[in-house]
Amino acid sequence: MYQLIAIEKVGCITRNMKMRRQFQVVPAALTMSLVLTNTHFAEAQVVQIRSHLQPDPLIVNGTSGGTLPSKCGNIATKPNQVIQVIQSIPYLRLTVKSEGQPTLLIDGPGGRFCVLPDSYSGGKPEISGYWQAGNYSLYVGELSKGQHNYTLSISQQKIPKK
Repeated sequence: MYQLIAIEKVGCITRNMKMRRQFQVVPAALTMSLVLTNTHFAEAQVVQIRSHLQPDPLIVNGTSGGTLPSKCGNIATKPNQVIQVIQSIPYLRLTVKSEGQPTLLIDGPGGRFCVLPDSYSGGKPEISGYWQAGNYSLYVGELSKGQHNYTLSISQQKIPKK
């Protein structure tokens, strides 16, 4: 931001200096673009998923819950993670583990849906199956009012490793 202010003050320059001014504006604009882009990525960690996931499972950590009450528990106002599925994947499994009562709200190309813990998945929110290409916003919610550290496991393995 300070670079842009300094460049705007350069307004009165001679003809010989105009080329130099152009080269000053480009780096400043590029810097601002990178700052704004990094701010966006700071909001939600972006994970790219390709046809052969490495490492498998891929582990992502964060904090569950938030201030926004929903039918999928208390969630944050912005996604915890964004998954970019580069090309459709026949099988992908997401599992959330936490000390609390986590939920998983997924907003993606196929719609928006909530995954609640059940006895089949050992009391953890877990979803598996076909994932079409696209961006998926993941909100790790909490059925209780608190917030807890969570681990999100992303895998293409059909049987979890013990």
